[in-house]
Amino acid sequence: MDRAIALSLSEESQKGKNVIDRDSQLKDDEQLAQAIQESLNAESPRYEYGNAYQPAPVYFPPGLRVCAGCYAEIGYGQYLNCLNAVWHPQCFRCHACNLPISDYEFSTSGNKPYHKSCHKENHHPKCDVCKKFIPTNPAGLIEYRAHPFWVQKYCPYHEHDGTPRCCSCERMEPRDTTYVALNDGRKLCLECLDSAIMDSNECLPLYADIQQFYEGLHMKVEQHVPLLLVERQALNEAREGEKNGHYHVPETRGLCLSEEQTISTVSRRPRIGAGNRAMNMITEPFKLRRHCEVTAILILYGLPRLLTGSILAHEMMHAWLRLKGYPSLSQDVEEGICQVLAHMWLDSKLKSGSVCNLASASSSSSAPKRDMISQSERTLGEFVKHQIESDGSPVYGEGFRAGQWAVGKYGLQETLNHIWRTGSFPH
Repeated sequence: MDRAIALSLSEESQKGKNVIDRDSQLKDDEQLAQAIQESLNAESPRYEYGNAYQPAPVYFPPGLRVCAGCYAEIGYGQYLNCLNAVWHPQCFRCHACNLPISDYEFSTSGNKPYHKSCHKENHHPKCDVCKKFIPTNPAGLIEYRAHPFWVQKYCPYHEHDGTPRCCSCERMEPRDTTYVALNDGRKLCLECLDSAIMDSNECLPLYADIQQFYEGLHMKVEQHVPLLLVERQALNEAREGEKNGHYHVPETRGLCLSEEQTISTVSRRPRIGAGNRAMNMITEPFKLRRHCEVTAILILYGLPRLLTGSILAHEMMHAWLRLKGYPSLSQDVEEGICQVLAHMWLDSKLKSGSVCNLASASSSSSAPKRDMISQSERTLGEFVKHQIESDGSPVYGEGFRAGQWAVGKYGLQETLNHIWRTGSFPH
């Protein structure tokens, strides 16, 4: 080939001459043709067919080899073949940082390539409590715990290392957030604290709202039943003083009393002091005397108003059943129908988009003012509904679902009439 090029250049240099040696030009043309043919024969691979050698045919591919990154043709040189495509080396880039991937190993997600470190940063789950990557278990799998309602996920060992949960929404306390510590040992997250009811007077407008809800169902509670907000210890002591009753686990949050007792009630809400601790809360004894089948309704203080309201609606149903003289019911029927009323009240609040304004309504007001429910409070309300609907206990959970089905099919009044006659839900 070099000889052919040299002859061609020599020919070009002779074009300016006036006198042309025809015999020499012909000889040069023959030599050029011979050089090109020899060059082609030397560069072409040969394939053996029988005993004869033939030059391999020149092959042109039907389509161009196109880079999946820049969509330009890939010529001669290095290229990558991965993810069912071909790439220029500089075009095979991480989907996260957009830098070329030159490592021997890489990760993929959704058929997109990543550096292994970038894939871990973007796709490996982090613990919402300690903010670290959730470690793999002995089998090499990522194992974590997650609440069935909240998106919070966390390392399995946080269930045993003393990490506190919010006493209302059950979310674990993140390392970069400090929950409020109540006087009775419970902790409250800041979202739940925003609408928490902290003393008995503050709860009275909510009490009036639920009384109106019962009146709208033609189930007015005729007698005045005292409502008291109490600490955990006072609620547990009152529960022990009751002769009969079934109580929710893991913690009782409300109680409808029938026995005469002296209760320590929260009369003034605490202020939040140093270390996010509730301070300067005032309690006072309250002597309950028996004038009817119900002496008082007790609610655990410091819970968000929608949760407090659902507990109060539940305990109000206990009071209504006793004041109306219903016969002694099995636990699943009584607790089930009480949960149905709690669910109905909560559902009505979420659908109406309003809840009584505890800050501006006075205790003497017969018609509490109402505010629109914030998105965070609505989410908490949906969580409380989810807790009622998904309760796995045979008394509260199965009882609620049986009562909900009966009310949905026969209506509330017919269901209550059937309970009066038979002590069971209609089927």
